[in-house]
Amino acid sequence: MQTLTSADGTTIAYVHAGTGPAVVFATGAFNDHTTCADVAALLEKDHTVVTYDRRARGRSGDTAPYAIEREIEDLAAVIDIAGGADGGAAVFGFSSGGNLALAAAAAGVRITHLALYEAPFALGTLPARPADLPQRLAALIADGRPDDAVALFQTEGVGIPAPLVEQFRSSPGWASLVAIAQSTVYDATITSVLGVPTEAMRAVDVPTVVITGAQTWPGLPESAAALAALLPRARHVVVPGGADHGIPPEATATVVRDLLA
Repeated sequence: MQTLTSADGTTIAYVHAGTGPAVVFATGAFNDHTTCADVAALLEKDHTVVTYDRRARGRSGDTAPYAIEREIEDLAAVIDIAGGADGGAAVFGFSSGGNLALAAAAAGVRITHLALYEAPFALGTLPARPADLPQRLAALIADGRPDDAVALFQTEGVGIPAPLVEQFRSSPGWASLVAIAQSTVYDATITSVLGVPTEAMRAVDVPTVVITGAQTWPGLPESAAALAALLPRARHVVVPGGADHGIPPEATATVVRDLLA
């Protein structure tokens, strides 16, 4: 992995591959640069692809105090690396990374196209996240209870039933989630503050595809359809598979190629 320094001095780790028009992948909660690696690999023959660890996860650093603006600066810095002399890049935003990507475009970051995969906007039938969730998560972490913060985020931030979350606590992967518990505060902030697109976000006028998997969780397809209807140059595409908020690589890469054609 390579690293860059964001505007506030935070180290951001990324992987750069391929040549051609650039695509940057911004991922969601409990994700890192590997989450969309399969999709990126399918695009790198004809595109520069950059996957990165958002702050407070993977090999990236973190700098207090947190603000959504800092994550927008991080994404802008990655786009600067990806876009090269021509500048600008398409952004594939997965889950809360989709909320972040649309906010970055609204803030004037050089984004040429948007592919938003199951960004959890509180539109259609998808409920809003609790406004105080970031504060409660931060309090648990400050109290030395990061495992409880992870559980809280999974129940109230994602919507996983509490009994199932309790089963997850004994799974081999639980420790890796606890290790990045601080990042749940950031994802909860993004999905609560930006849970409904702002006026500036609704005005983003770049070619956009809003994607959902055919077998995803209830509420996400309705949210995606509503988001596509709000944006000036967006369409909603359903890809085969995509069960349980997953990304089917081949079908998704095809949609991204079509967007950039």
